[in-house]
Amino acid sequence: MEINMRRRSKSTEYIREVGQDVPLIGHVPSKSFSPSTLAAPDASVVPTASAVAPFSPASPPPRGATIDTATKSALTPLTFSLEGMTCSACVSTIERTLNAIPGVTATVNFATETAHVMARDEINPKRLIDAIKSAGYGAKEIADVSQIALHSKKSAGSLIFAIIFTLPVIVISMSRSWHPLIDRWINGQLDNLKVLHPRYSPTAWLIIGLSAPVVLVIAWPIYRAAIRNIAHPTMDSLITLGALSAFGWSIYANISGNGDVYAEVAAVVVTFVIAGRYLESRAKRRASSALATLLALGSKVVTVVKNGEAKQIPIDHLDIGDEFIVKPGERIATDGVVISGSSAIDNSLLTGESLPVDVTPGTQVIGSSLNRNGRLIVRATRIGSDTELARITSMVISAQGTKAPIQRLADRISAVFVPIVTLISIGTFFAWHLTDHSLTQSVSNAIAVLVIACPCALGLATPVALLVASGRGAQRGIVIREPKVLEVSRKVDTVILDKTGTLTTGEMALSKVTVVPEAGVLLGGQFERALTKENILASALSVESNTDHPVATAISKYIVSTGLSPLLVTGFTNTPGSGSAGRVRIGELSPVVLIGSPAAVAHSTTPFDERLNKAINIARSEGLTVSVLAWDGVALAVFAVGDQIKADARATVIALKRGGIDPWLITGDSADAAATVALNVGIDPDHVIAGALPSTKMEKVKELQSKGHSVMMIGDGINDAAALASADLSIAMGTGTDTAMATADIVLMRKQLGGVVEALNLSSQTLKIIRTNLGWAFFYNVIGLPIAALGALRPMYAAAAMAFSSLFVVTNSLRIK
Repeated sequence: MEINMRRRSKSTEYIREVGQDVPLIGHVPSKSFSPSTLAAPDASVVPTASAVAPFSPASPPPRGATIDTATKSALTPLTFSLEGMTCSACVSTIERTLNAIPGVTATVNFATETAHVMARDEINPKRLIDAIKSAGYGAKEIADVSQIALHSKKSAGSLIFAIIFTLPVIVISMSRSWHPLIDRWINGQLDNLKVLHPRYSPTAWLIIGLSAPVVLVIAWPIYRAAIRNIAHPTMDSLITLGALSAFGWSIYANISGNGDVYAEVAAVVVTFVIAGRYLESRAKRRASSALATLLALGSKVVTVVKNGEAKQIPIDHLDIGDEFIVKPGERIATDGVVISGSSAIDNSLLTGESLPVDVTPGTQVIGSSLNRNGRLIVRATRIGSDTELARITSMVISAQGTKAPIQRLADRISAVFVPIVTLISIGTFFAWHLTDHSLTQSVSNAIAVLVIACPCALGLATPVALLVASGRGAQRGIVIREPKVLEVSRKVDTVILDKTGTLTTGEMALSKVTVVPEAGVLLGGQFERALTKENILASALSVESNTDHPVATAISKYIVSTGLSPLLVTGFTNTPGSGSAGRVRIGELSPVVLIGSPAAVAHSTTPFDERLNKAINIARSEGLTVSVLAWDGVALAVFAVGDQIKADARATVIALKRGGIDPWLITGDSADAAATVALNVGIDPDHVIAGALPSTKMEKVKELQSKGHSVMMIGDGINDAAALASADLSIAMGTGTDTAMATADIVLMRKQLGGVVEALNLSSQTLKIIRTNLGWAFFYNVIGLPIAALGALRPMYAAAAMAFSSLFVVTNSLRIK
């Protein structure tokens, strides 16, 4: 049975879009809808406008090369996958290397380990790859952004192994009373093996041996990063100096018997740093996983029709002009035009339209849209990186690469901090050694300076606070994904809201029903007793319960909630783009019940009663989808179906206004629907843009930013992803798509919009905690460095002070709870 498809019940109109007018889908005049058509539905209706006009493959939006206004040369976008990055300092190194090449502008995305480059046409990609390799990193060009291989850091394994080796090192080092027992046990084992005893402390060699895997193996990525950035010292440089100095001195001291062993200091320093990076990497892996979901949204295989036979092939083998099958429930493999079949297509993820769109032969469709019902054959018009989904993905990834999280603050400061600490340590050594102090004491004080300055607290300041804030936020349905939100939240003065799924529930429901039994007087006296509100609603349920079209489902659900049951239906049929019909048994009567769009029903009925016309006009003005019910050619009822505004939407908008944040509504839905929602939630009509493309939303964000505004974007669909990534602060509804969540700084896991205000408050509190943590980390160094340089702090106690500093940061972060 072919499922009912109906077209929006409104005439062709124009909706406001930035810089142009875009025609909405027009109503398609239906052929006569009479009992004679029940046995043979008319499927020949062809829409007068594309179901997805804004994304017409015939007129794709600009993409690819742009123009360098300075040189008038064409600029080509290039994407490279990177290898060997360990921290945000690596990002700066690669960006600095690429941007030093004339005609090149580059941004590096640490989360996806990719470089996004705009380069003049004459620049060979190999030259860029060689430049990256000269900086000490690996690189490979990616022709298709959907092929980005998202990295997964193995910091969890490194942390576990570091803890396994470091814990016994700390216990043994701090328990000096155990040392004689351990010495005797080790010497006994050596006697059994007939091996000579070490000249000095066997326990010290045990500590050095247990520390070695941590200091020499687990810490290698840190050392490698320090070597690569030797010209631009980072915190990795300081960690490398402190850990290797302490470890190297420990070996020398236990060989020569001249001095104390500080191997446990090196192991503790590395473990604390690894712990901080593990916490940081958790958020990055989460972001990568969500972005992978976006890249996986596209079809992997497609069923093509060649020479009358259906054959399944990989999507990469699909060519422009190939015809492929789309079954009910499947996503459309690529952008194309329908050549056979009819169905309702859900474009909400890409366009923001709350209603499925009817498609018939000649209708253009977007790849990755969901085929709700009906079998289609589509001819491919765009493939690979030229598709609409690929374009949105590219915009999202590119916009993500421009973000600057708060963790980079530590590395920016390290450009000055690290050289200063290194000079202080060297100066401490020479100051003590040249004043007739022993080599042991001079080295010990120099190491104490390096160790106490090791940035464990600085490295933990942000990730630990974020971890606690994430836990607290999760309890309240708020997930903070990007640290930069903390800096930006207090500066936001403008908010852009999507409609479907953000201000509204995104679910179809019956908004209004108008039943006029008196209009049935034209049916004659035999219908007088049957013309009751209950019978009219029951007849609608009887017909609509035979189809799973979203509008029919909404009508049926409402009528069932009133306690009515369906009646016997015979001769049921439907007409794509028009509606459904059937003979319904009502007592001794069996009228033909028609239900569909007003224009379709009007072709087969007497003129509508004025009360019904008024209900139709009001519903259209509110952007609702209208269905009219008729018995034997006489209209009796009007059903208005639409998306429902969330209960707390108005209160949230008012709260944002009170906080000095100016709201905008930008949606891919119709002008009527947008205006109605804006009026109900309290948004100025001048701040409403309907019929917006994904690029429209992003362009509006950038336009507002260019005027000095700090913009917050709230959305839930793929069509919002690029704008979310471009905004200063982005919030995604957790009930929406993984793509929106992949690009958002904050995700609200509950349906209510009120979490936006709570999220801003939590962000503000977390920022205060992080600032306190960073302040403490630097205050501790300002006090600790002189004490260590003056010889008042042995390396062991310097390590303890460093541990206490880290403990303070963790404890202070727990205040967020």
